[in-house]
Amino acid sequence: MWKEKNNKLEKDFTFNNFKDAIEFINKVGDLSERLNHHPEIYNIYNKVTLKLSTHDMGDIVTDKDYQLSSEIDKIKWVQIYVFLSFQHQLGTWMI
Repeated sequence: MWKEKNNKLEKDFTFNNFKDAIEFINKVGDLSERLNHHPEIYNIYNKVTLKLSTHDMGDIVTDKDYQLSSEIDKIKWVQIYVFLSFQHQLGTWMI
């Protein structure tokens, strides 16, 4: 869940491994370029923290941040869907 903290919209994401975390970061980067709105990104192994604020409005949370957060959540759900679909094809259900 996204939380407002210190004039930023923040969320932590946890992945299975470092590679999945980096793939997510790259997708967030592509999305950010398309929307011309760039988050602060912190990564330690399989954990990613994103912080959003609108710099040209004085580093406050605006509708632009909520829009980006919503689009970022869609990236995460697509990764979960692909992972579960792959497990279904293999006949395994490990999460």
